[in-house]
Amino acid sequence: EDFLNLIFKAMMKDSLNSSHPVSSAVQSSEQIEEMFDALSYIKGASLLLMLKHYLTKDVFQAGIEVYLHNHNYESAQSDDFWDSMNEITNGTLDVKKLMKTWILHKGFPLVTVVRKGKTISVQQEKFLYSVETENWTSDESYLWDIPLTYITSSCNFTHCTNAYLLDQKSGM
Repeated sequence: EDFLNLIFKAMMKDSLNSSHPVSSAVQSSEQIEEMFDALSYIKGASLLLMLKHYLTKDVFQAGIEVYLHNHNYESAQSDDFWDSMNEITNGTLDVKKLMKTWILHKGFPLVTVVRKGKTISVQQEKFLYSVETENWTSDESYLWDIPLTYITSSCNFTHCTNAYLLDQKSGM
């Protein structure tokens, strides 16, 4: 419950146009300090939980083990972690591409789901709580790879989960 409260606080901050990406190039020690705030930590933890749920616990754990084995006693970068996850998924999913859309963009998407009969359509757009005109930037280029999981009447959440990767503005 405490973590969920922290997530909502981080999302509120991240929904402002003045937010910042989880990961970005820095030029000075002041910029480094700015990057290590609650938003980066809480959003980062949430993104790892999202990935764990999408890949499944066992695949995610195996990716962590590969990462730790490959970089034992070495320095590493975020790409090294995503490469380890790609190694474990055997090319069935480009984890690096998926996660870069989340860590290199500030903010998060609003996903709209519309059901018409037996057809479900989904659409994404950048969510902004409020627009601060002095910091406003266009959201036209924002596109996330969004792992969506869902259940149907033929299975429940504990026994089977279906997944769909929304990597375009809209899909069915």
